[in-house]
Amino acid sequence: MDVKKGVKQLVAEAEEQVITLTPAEVDLKLREHGVTLVDLRDIRELKRDGTIPGSLHVPRGMLEFWIDPESPYYRKEFDNVDEVILFCNKGSRSALAALSLKTMGIENVSHMQGGMSLWENEIGRVEPLSERKK
Repeated sequence: MDVKKGVKQLVAEAEEQVITLTPAEVDLKLREHGVTLVDLRDIRELKRDGTIPGSLHVPRGMLEFWIDPESPYYRKEFDNVDEVILFCNKGSRSALAALSLKTMGIENVSHMQGGMSLWENEIGRVEPLSERKK
């Protein structure tokens, strides 16, 4: 298979077009009303590593469907959201996802640099999945 544009280039192009926040900036933003932090990682990653307290888990493959009010899969958790911050494990999936939401016309979207890995190293607050409210 001849790949003309690899994932590294796709992520680099996405990061040129979307807002990237450091974990410290995300930590501050979480204190603001209307900000929703979205964990795009696979459920196996959440079970293994936990997540950031207060984040909303949205599987990467469902993001566009769950956030679009016209979609039959729309989730009411997005009813009163003013700003969305996305994160994944290292920051690549969230950069691509942020660009996708920006393409959909969502203006207040950003992603977290370094993802969950950098959050754990710099901030450290992690909630095991078993402690989440069902």
